[in-house]
Amino acid sequence: MRILAFDTATSACSAALWEDGRVGARRFETMTRGHAEALVPMIADVMDEAGTDFPRLDLIAVTVGPGAFTGLRIGLAAARGMALAAAVPCLGVTTLEAVAHGVSEGERAGATLLVTLSTKRRDVYAQAFDARLSPVVPPRALLPGELMAMVPAGRVVVAGDAAGEMVAMLKAHGIDATPSAAAALPAAAVVAAVAARRWTPGQVMPAPAPLYLRPPDAKIPKEDSRRRS
Repeated sequence: MRILAFDTATSACSAALWEDGRVGARRFETMTRGHAEALVPMIADVMDEAGTDFPRLDLIAVTVGPGAFTGLRIGLAAARGMALAAAVPCLGVTTLEAVAHGVSEGERAGATLLVTLSTKRRDVYAQAFDARLSPVVPPRALLPGELMAMVPAGRVVVAGDAAGEMVAMLKAHGIDATPSAAAALPAAAVVAAVAARRWTPGQVMPAPAPLYLRPPDAKIPKEDSRRRS
């Protein structure tokens, strides 16, 4: 089974080619902008390195958010277009579960795993998982002070690019929290691995839709606020 996976939803851009239980090629680069320009060359690189092409793919996987509005649209548009051209299914993986699945089994054993991703504003994207990576609560956009209600009693391992600040805050409220050593941002190689476990060859998948937990910053003007002529 060959899966092309990529992510453009957060402060990184990555692509990976999964083939028969292993990652054949991968690229990862942190960036706050420029995902549209970086993605296609990155995909071409991993396809060339893995020695495959689009007609040989079985599935395309992409992150669906939560994340940056523009980045999400870039990744989803590319995934849908490539899947249509290659006549293969397209599967969506959230950024929060992509980070969660990057945390080792030993690190999350006996603990609640809390994934927190920066929104570049006062709130954070967050979701709690049990030690087996089953979601404890749905993904949410919360103010840091609201995280205590998301985690049950006991040890908490915190992953994601907002982990440092969130661990300090949780400790200040008496919660046994420690930062994860796993990658802080979603990686396409993990997205591919999640997709490989979730998808069965021949399974028909609905087109992935973006997961928005907060409205976009840009606002459409109301009709009565338009300039009168």
